[in-house]
Amino acid sequence: MPNPFPTTTQYASPDLIAAIAYAGHNPGNDPRWHESGAPDQDDYTRWCGHLCGIACLHMALTHRDGHAPTLFELRDGALRYGAYTEQDGKIRGLIYAPAVTYAQEVHGLDAQAHPNLPMNRLLELLDTGHQVIASVHKEIRRPERPAPGQGGHLVLVTGHSDGTVAFRNPSGHTEAARDARLPATTFAMFYAGRGIGIAASTPHAG
Repeated sequence: MPNPFPTTTQYASPDLIAAIAYAGHNPGNDPRWHESGAPDQDDYTRWCGHLCGIACLHMALTHRDGHAPTLFELRDGALRYGAYTEQDGKIRGLIYAPAVTYAQEVHGLDAQAHPNLPMNRLLELLDTGHQVIASVHKEIRRPERPAPGQGGHLVLVTGHSDGTVAFRNPSGHTEAARDARLPATTFAMFYAGRGIGIAASTPHAG
């Protein structure tokens, strides 16, 4: 029996996310940084803003198994598979294809990349018991405002009903933004039409 969906944030202190997002707070100045599994504070500072996809993977694994490796243990595995690249000091990722291979081979997830996943197809995947790591604009955490774009951030979509979509947002600045539910039409305004589907699965023995 799967566990309830957890909420994992890409920043170690959820109560600092509003200040990080909207008040210029340095995300590295987080007293709980070590809980992420980062080897040191400098590494945490450099990477925490890039871990939305890893936080989604952490949630999917915790939902299945009741536990998961730390964010930085998952980051290290993703790096080995090429799901992140670094060029000229800039971090690029999460890159879907190698991330899927990593999720399959290391964590036993039945995952598939969907570079073209329109909203109706996303809902169909949810109907078959999938979760979807979906590309949205980060400002989906303030859906009362016009969407400034689509994509660039990842959330874990967990289901839908009665015209609404439920999802966990690793950079939600309030509890309601982290464990969120929006009309599908509103979600679509922020959604880039791509993601990673994860089929329902039994606990991993590996």
